Amino acid sequence: MTSGNSVASSPGGVILAMVMVAAVFAGCATPVGVRRMDAPEANRKLTESVLAGESLSAPTMQILNRSGLSEKFGDEPAEVIAALHKGLPTARESDRLFALAELSFLHATRSRERSYFRAAAVYAYAFLFPLQPLDAPDPFDPRLRTAVELYNQGLAEGLSENEPRRVVLASGTYRLPFGELVVRIEPEEFRWGPFELTDFVAASGLAVRGLRNDYRWPGVGLPLVGSLQHVKGEEERAYARVPSSLKVATTAFLRMADIENGLRNGRVTADLSLYTVHESVSVDVNGRPAPLEYRPTAALAYTLEGSQVYALELKGLLTGDLALFKQTARFKDNVFLMSPYRPGRIPVVFVHGTASSPARWAEMLNEIVNDRELWNSYQVWLFTYNTGNPILYSAGILTQGLRNVVQELDPEGKDEALRKMVVIGHSQGGMLTKMAAIHSGSRFWDNTFKVPIDQLEVSPETRELLKRSLYYEPLPFVRRVVFIATPHSGSFLVGDRVGDLLRKLISLPFVMLSPLQEVFERSPDAVANRSLMDDIPRSTDNMNPNSPFIKTYSSIPIAPGITAHSIIAVANPADPKARWNDGVVAYTSAHLEGAASELIVHSDHSTQETPHTIEEVRRILLENLKAP
Repeated sequence: MTSGNSVASSPGGVILAMVMVAAVFAGCATPVGVRRMDAPEANRKLTESVLAGESLSAPTMQILNRSGLSEKFGDEPAEVIAALHKGLPTARESDRLFALAELSFLHATRSRERSYFRAAAVYAYAFLFPLQPLDAPDPFDPRLRTAVELYNQGLAEGLSENEPRRVVLASGTYRLPFGELVVRIEPEEFRWGPFELTDFVAASGLAVRGLRNDYRWPGVGLPLVGSLQHVKGEEERAYARVPSSLKVATTAFLRMADIENGLRNGRVTADLSLYTVHESVSVDVNGRPAPLEYRPTAALAYTLEGSQVYALELKGLLTGDLALFKQTARFKDNVFLMSPYRPGRIPVVFVHGTASSPARWAEMLNEIVNDRELWNSYQVWLFTYNTGNPILYSAGILTQGLRNVVQELDPEGKDEALRKMVVIGHSQGGMLTKMAAIHSGSRFWDNTFKVPIDQLEVSPETRELLKRSLYYEPLPFVRRVVFIATPHSGSFLVGDRVGDLLRKLISLPFVMLSPLQEVFERSPDAVANRSLMDDIPRSTDNMNPNSPFIKTYSSIPIAPGITAHSIIAVANPADPKARWNDGVVAYTSAHLEGAASELIVHSDHSTQETPHTIEEVRRILLENLKAP
């Protein structure tokens, strides 16, 4: 019999074949092993979730893989979510709830089905706030912050109408994939003093521009920006100086009752509450405090978006009678508040410069209201004025206005915080600020009139205006003043030629011209400087280094008991000190003898917007808190 067997048919041949196969596969990857990732990929894996794209987090993928549903989710996401909602016996409840929140959010993002956004918020709430404290997520669990964002953004999307992210807050029954969400909200939730909060926009949908920092106070809740509508006939003293054009940082918190049973029976009931930073920064859930999320920067930027205040800056210089704001009781003293008056918080008053407006303090306000230590201790007041008017006239409005506001808010003088007021002025605003901190005596009066004020033959109204504008005593509630790029000895920019041109362009207010006309007609011999009868100086004339006003003004020191600080801008610090200036004011003019501190900042004249100036103001405000 002839042999037809191959080599492999013999025992030795089988062994040889196995050795050859093993040799071939020895150079290939093993079924289980690792590969090296570069740093960006490794970091991405650590923070992966549906909030950063369409990649699920590792914990959610683990649930899908354990349940054998990972492949099915790509084709039938709704069925997978429904299956997980029914239960997963071998998984911890918190793991299942987190996976459901993330899967629902991803499906909603792809399908734009808002019921799944609402479901994501419901699942996330159940994960974050279990009835048993021991079941609460560990603070080191990375899912904690993700779940908070799924709750916040789930509400933002689930309660939004359409672009541009307008959020509708109303009682009603909302559809969920597994049932319904019954929301209750009381009408009182929309009240903010004498205002009604309305026209809510999701803060997460607002891209801030024009400010260096976009601050977010991390926490739970749907951060919103709300508009104000004054309720006719309603008024509250604390809100009396708050403008209705203000946009308010608001947070909506949906508190879900008996969430476990709600998930089982398909009917989740919830109460929706509205909060502002002035009312609360945290909320209590099941006996545990949780911080609320706010976006104050978005509210500030939204307030200034499209604001006409910028267009009024030049007009406010040239037109003395220009109504910078609607003539209402809220602006009768040109002082307005960025939040309701709160006893125990120190006022910090900002006074803008020439051809400027309160809007130019935006960078500084953004830093102050988002500094939690300062926010807890200060309240922001703003003063505005027509910057072409004589400095003494504008300063009289400022000082009398501050007196009126303090008297209105604290008629019995019980709030000690009001007596630690800080006034901060930029450029011409610094000159007005100084008037709140000096004993002028009759210096300004004597420059203008030859007889005492009580001998002037004028009406009581005219006498009061002249007294307010020409006699100054330190305001008893001002403890500290800050001068920013202030021309204490005048500005070289408004020399004779420029001053002459501006004088022709700037008109003066009738409310000032009429009383002066009365003086010139009834008491012409009482006027010391006859040229005033023909040409009343404007603010730019007052800032001429050769003007009689500036010489008198610069000779008056800050009153004892009031601390002064100087922040001086220098455009080119490499120049000899004798040539230092900011393009408008020379260092020698901005320098103030006796100031408690002086900081030189490499900047142009608008230094109130620069980081170094803002940080110095922060330092001064913190120092003010520690002062006895």
